[in-house]
This record gives sequence, C-alpha cells and structure tokens, in this order.
Amino acid sequence: MSESVVAERSMGGMQPASLARLIALLLPLALLGGAVGSQYLGGLHPCEMCYWQRYAHDVAIALAVLAFSGPAGSSRSRTLTLLAALAIAVSGAIGVYHAGVEAKIFEGLTQCTATGKGLSAADLLKQISHAPIVRCDEVQFRFLGISMAGWNAILSLGGAALILILSLKTRRA
Repeated sequence: MSESVVAERSMGGMQPASLARLIALLLPLALLGGAVGSQYLGGLHPCEMCYWQRYAHDVAIALAVLAFSGPAGSSRSRTLTLLAALAIAVSGAIGVYHAGVEAKIFEGLTQCTATGKGLSAADLLKQISHAPIVRCDEVQFRFLGISMAGWNAILSLGGAALILILSLKTRRA
C-alpha cells in the first residue's frame, strides 16, 4: 500500500490539505470562542495584549474562510491556509510574550493603553471611571497552572506547526 493511501486512511479519509484547511479555521474559532466566552460568561476582562492575540485570530479566520472558496489542493487554497497558519502563529508568539510578562520575564506595557479618541473630556472621564483595571502582568485565570495567554501560545504554535506539516505533506504527495 502506498504511503499516501496509508496517510490518508490515518486521517479519517481526509486529504492532508483538507485537514490543514479545516484546522486553520476551527482552531482560531475555538480559541477566540473561549476567550470571548470567558469574557462575557466568565467575567474575565481582557487586557491590551489579550486583544492583540484576538486580532491575529480574526485575521486567521478570515484567511481560512477564503481558503474554502476553492479546492483544498489548489495553490490558492494552500497559500491562504498557510497565511492563516502564519496569523495563528503570530497570535501564539504574542501569547508567549504575554505569558512572559505575566511571569515577570519580560517588561509589559509601560504606557496607558486606553482608547478615547474623539471623546469629550466628560465622556472620557466616564469611560475611564467605569472601565475595569486590567493589567497585562497579572494572571486572572489559570488552568493546570498555565494562564490563558500560555494556553493560547501552546495551542496556537502547535496548531500552526501541524498546519505547516500537513501542507508540506500535500506538496510531497
């Protein structure tokens, strides 16, 4: 039996390119869903670096959705899938930095990150006085001893590597 047939069977009948594209969509959707859910259902407030990680996942989702506009094995779809993997890896890299800030390995943000462009002084004061104070160097929640930023780093970088490996299998086959 050929290697490609064995590889295809071990992935549940999916071609590596199809699986890579699916992971490129589902992974950032799941991570972003967990982050938004923890905010609105769990009462955890994101800091500035949390938002940076979310923005990269937003880009990954858009690229992965575009990758579904053609056959999984096409060069356009593979390119969009790899770009989505890159955006996922960027979120993971930001997660590494954020986890390092939480562990006091790196210095975090040293300036105010509030946004109030175009607001009157009264509106800005109201926004500031009602906003929760969220520091990037304080962990709000840990699971198995790892912060949410740490989990994002692990899952994003691992997922991006898996997408890359699956995409390279597609090119060799």
